[in-house]
Amino acid sequence: MQYKLVMFMSRVCCCLPHGLLMAAGRVLGNLYYLLIKKQRERAVAQMMPALGVSETEARKLVKESFVNLARNVLEILYMPALTKENFSKYVEIDHLERMQAAIAEGKGVVVLTGHIGTWEWLSAAFTMNDLPVTAIAKPQPNIQYTNALDDLRKTINVQIFSRGTSELMAAARALKAGKILGFLADQDGGPGGALIDFLGKPAATPMGPAVFARKFHAPVLPAFIIRQPNGRHKVIIKEVMRYKDTGDPDKDLYDFTVEMTRILESVIRENPTQWLWFQKRWNTAPEQMKSGKHHTSLSKEEKA
Repeated sequence: MQYKLVMFMSRVCCCLPHGLLMAAGRVLGNLYYLLIKKQRERAVAQMMPALGVSETEARKLVKESFVNLARNVLEILYMPALTKENFSKYVEIDHLERMQAAIAEGKGVVVLTGHIGTWEWLSAAFTMNDLPVTAIAKPQPNIQYTNALDDLRKTINVQIFSRGTSELMAAARALKAGKILGFLADQDGGPGGALIDFLGKPAATPMGPAVFARKFHAPVLPAFIIRQPNGRHKVIIKEVMRYKDTGDPDKDLYDFTVEMTRILESVIRENPTQWLWFQKRWNTAPEQMKSGKHHTSLSKEEKA
């Protein structure tokens, strides 16, 4: 039932002008901000110390972040309407040549990104330019929503591998085959992650991007999609990053993850209304972290 509802909503969205969807997104975002107290208060509480802003300023920024989220949802539903012919109407890409050069190396590309802007459209920016895109994503609590979302992603030719499952081995093979493998690296990394300061507070940080880059000698490209004041999106592809092997894998993986975390932080600080402030980014307490080598958590995938 939920699957059919999502797909019906998608068909409706695809029949509407994009500008009308964005206007509806502002209305829905403001309603969400007013009605969903738990997420609103968590977002405000997490933003204030992270950005060093007052409660008044935090509430203003969080409200805009809810508007951005509502627009994101509507744009995800709108994805079947995207084509190579109309995509440039909505999105411009800065330094696409960096991605093309990295793909040309033949070792696949690890894309470092986060829940910033309409992140699903970041994949479209590459597939619309004939680049092979895969990504690792956390399944939704409801399998029907997961299936609907995956089917919407298929309309922009993106293959998804479920985080925390045996599908990570297939993700490793995709990277090995020279494809783009995207990581949303701004989520809680759980007890097996690395304890790294994130926006001023220790957080369990996923090490997947560093592990895959090390194993497959793949370049890492930080890439983000940012909603512009004029309503369009801008894809920003930063300079290539590479895993540095000093002979100490544990330290090297940790240091590389710290380097990537700093990039994520800087993008969030520059675009505070475009990140999901209510997500449970600091959910794993430091005392819950596992001890031992940082690079052992994905050893099965390394064998793929």
